Amino acid sequence: MLSLFQRKRVSPTTAAAPTPSAEPPKGLTRPESAASLLATPRRQKLLEHIWQRTSVSRDQFATLYRAPLERYAELVQHFPASESHHHAYAGGMLDHGLEIVAYALKLRQSHLLPAGATPEAQAAQAEAWTAGIAYAALLHDVGKVAVDLHVEYADGAVWHPWHGPLRRPYRFRYRRDREYRLHSAATGLLYARLLDPDIFDWLSGYPDLWAALLYVLAGQYEHAGTLGELVIQADQASVAQELGGDPGKALAAPRHALQRRLLDGLRYLLKEEFKLNQPQASDGWLTQDALWLVSKTVSDKLRAHLLSQGIDGIPSNNTAVFNVLQDHGIVLATPDGRAIWKGTVTSDAGWSHSFTFLKLSPAAIWEAAERPAPFSGRVQVDPDGVEIVAAGTTTVDALPPDLETPAVPATSAAADMGVAALLDLLEAAPAAPPLSEPEPGPDDENGPTSITTPASAPSANGAEHRQPVEPSGDHFMVWLSLGIQMHRIIINDAKALVHTVAGTACLVSPGVFQRYAQEHPQVAALARADRLEGWQWVQKRFEKLGLHRKQASGLNIWTCEVIGPRKTRRLHGYLLVRPGALLPEVPPDNPYLRLLAETPARENSTAGDRHGDQAPG
Repeated sequence: MLSLFQRKRVSPTTAAAPTPSAEPPKGLTRPESAASLLATPRRQKLLEHIWQRTSVSRDQFATLYRAPLERYAELVQHFPASESHHHAYAGGMLDHGLEIVAYALKLRQSHLLPAGATPEAQAAQAEAWTAGIAYAALLHDVGKVAVDLHVEYADGAVWHPWHGPLRRPYRFRYRRDREYRLHSAATGLLYARLLDPDIFDWLSGYPDLWAALLYVLAGQYEHAGTLGELVIQADQASVAQELGGDPGKALAAPRHALQRRLLDGLRYLLKEEFKLNQPQASDGWLTQDALWLVSKTVSDKLRAHLLSQGIDGIPSNNTAVFNVLQDHGIVLATPDGRAIWKGTVTSDAGWSHSFTFLKLSPAAIWEAAERPAPFSGRVQVDPDGVEIVAAGTTTVDALPPDLETPAVPATSAAADMGVAALLDLLEAAPAAPPLSEPEPGPDDENGPTSITTPASAPSANGAEHRQPVEPSGDHFMVWLSLGIQMHRIIINDAKALVHTVAGTACLVSPGVFQRYAQEHPQVAALARADRLEGWQWVQKRFEKLGLHRKQASGLNIWTCEVIGPRKTRRLHGYLLVRPGALLPEVPPDNPYLRLLAETPARENSTAGDRHGDQAPG
């Protein structure tokens, strides 16, 4: 059947490439050809990985895979994949599309499809199933271009994706009235633009695959069997990678309709029923970095809501519900791997009470624009005393909000580094077990924000698995570098924790160390052993790396003056000796910052120990 694709055809991306023009007017983006869009090193590496996961020749790959990927690139151009969640940057949709195809094809290697068929039939259909899985992964979000975005040319003429690729400079915005799940249904408007009729002819000859693919393209994953499961897992892995989570866990954990319904149920309850941030009678509290929900109340109400919707298979006890939520990364685990946190809520008015909590990432529940205001008091975890500071009482250093310093766009070099972890995972991570027989990995107790490296650890059967990395100075730098590359940590913004000044990077102190300690609760136990605060422990480990520039007086901390339109203030931080240790390509200096002259020793004599360089009042 592959012989259908042997004849040469002119690629549509070659036949109708956008015409190069002068620099577009301000506020407009010039469309690029597929060749230009896919030419970056990270995208080329992903394309190579996709080819390696297939068993076709280069010529067949060009027709079966490369041509649809090029059409996809021309269609999505520089659009982000979301407004404020994952891949929310220029070109994010194209990156997400390539990543999910690469992940999906890796997962596909662990499955003999169609399930239950004879080995001969599975061998005969192998490449068709591989291609079908790749197409389903690539197209799963393409409907966003049709229903989430308003795109127009310079003259105000509206562009729709069924018009064909953009040919003139354009601008876009997110529709405020968009419906969250409509993009799944809108996929049907576009998939015929990306796949050849010959491909449809080929795939339609395999009834099981054809039915599963049509269900995925209609957004009906619950009817798509293994193919639907693989797309969901691959999507979760790509999102986890971009948000700094653990894509290995996303690849290894099976996803079923129940887990999706649990998360949807939580979102509904938080929108319609739960009371947050109340001084006493509350279902939970939202701080700057976490959502803390009272465990028993949440479990009881979630189970009741799902049962009222006629959903079967709901766990009959709270422990089972907690386990399901934790196993699939919906709730974040404690340092010792449990789902339940113990803590005390204290309001500004002095009211205080202890609860057992489930801890969730706010990004899993709300888009940034929909997120409620944070609790003005605090939540303190017991018995370790790891304090989670609410946004209303934040102590991290910040630039004045009225500066509105524009964020420096991520460079292509930084993005190239970001794919390294993804490619390591694609190359080194063990294949996921069959969906029907899930085998939890040894690091499954870690929450989805754990950062792992492909450290080798022999298992009972001689295989290798990924071990969680212990907090350290080196791990802090890896976390910070990935955070910048994946756009979780913004540089040169009004409240950024990293700025460029004097040709290098300035790490704002103590804010950047506090952020690391908050995201890695296990730091608290290590810090207690040294009788330090968590952020101080991290800071000391960073200093021991010797990556920062010291003043002539021997002091570690430098001071920058922040100049705004209405006020001037100062921030303090570490200057890197070589900014390349963090930023592969250093952006221009933040124009609102000026490095001050060296500080006399008497003003900052204990900066490295007591840290007298906290945020100015």
